[in-house]
Amino acid sequence: MVASCGELVLSVSLFWTGAVLCNTVHVIVSGMVFHVLFHCGQEESSSLPPSSLVDSLRYAVTTSFGSICYGSLFTAAIRTLRWEIRGFRSKICGNECLLCCVDFLFHLVETLVRFFNKYAYVQIAVYGKGFNKSARDAWELFQSTGVEALVAYDCSGAVLLMGTIFGGLITGSCIGIWAWIKYSDRVIMVASTAMLMGMVLVGLGMVVVESAVTSIYICFAEDPLLIQRWDADFYTEMSEVLHRRLQHRSSRAREVLTTA
Repeated sequence: MVASCGELVLSVSLFWTGAVLCNTVHVIVSGMVFHVLFHCGQEESSSLPPSSLVDSLRYAVTTSFGSICYGSLFTAAIRTLRWEIRGFRSKICGNECLLCCVDFLFHLVETLVRFFNKYAYVQIAVYGKGFNKSARDAWELFQSTGVEALVAYDCSGAVLLMGTIFGGLITGSCIGIWAWIKYSDRVIMVASTAMLMGMVLVGLGMVVVESAVTSIYICFAEDPLLIQRWDADFYTEMSEVLHRRLQHRSSRAREVLTTA
């Protein structure tokens, strides 16, 4: 019992630490994106202040760090529960179907929590709100502006995931070839470790890109003029796509009502 409690605490600590690190990077990047969009719209300022990165970093690890840790705890707790459920599945054979259903439900909840968390952290980075208020305001903002129609068709996450996997495969293949020449009896171990490290390093870079995309969605919903002053063509394209998505949603809703 003591050992299981210790493993549970260590699992929560591991997942929590990883989530805090990723979300801290997310808040830093979100603050930088807001600085870029804001200063691009100022006629008298043609460049960013030299201390923008330092200010975003200081804000993320001081003022916003409590909200980051608080929001990351939800994801860590859900991941730990899923980990424990998978452990039970290897020990219990009679209720395999029930455990699979519970695991799927926790996976669904984890996906929803991570989805709303990443948009809440933009609100934390820009406005300094608490986590609960940021999550609620982000959801209400999407509902009132219709930007969730853009987010629903966003494929950037899948592209970034593919980039992470390909980065790991390329790293593992290159190191595996080198290990096959130098140490033929350790090819699998060396190649697997290299692939994992490659995926981690590429994934850190992908977190920056994902945070920038998320911040642009929030800024577009909050004040579209920020995007327009930053890049007029990009603003026009986003507005047209949003208009088409909302029209498609309205037509689908009318079809459902008429058929019902």
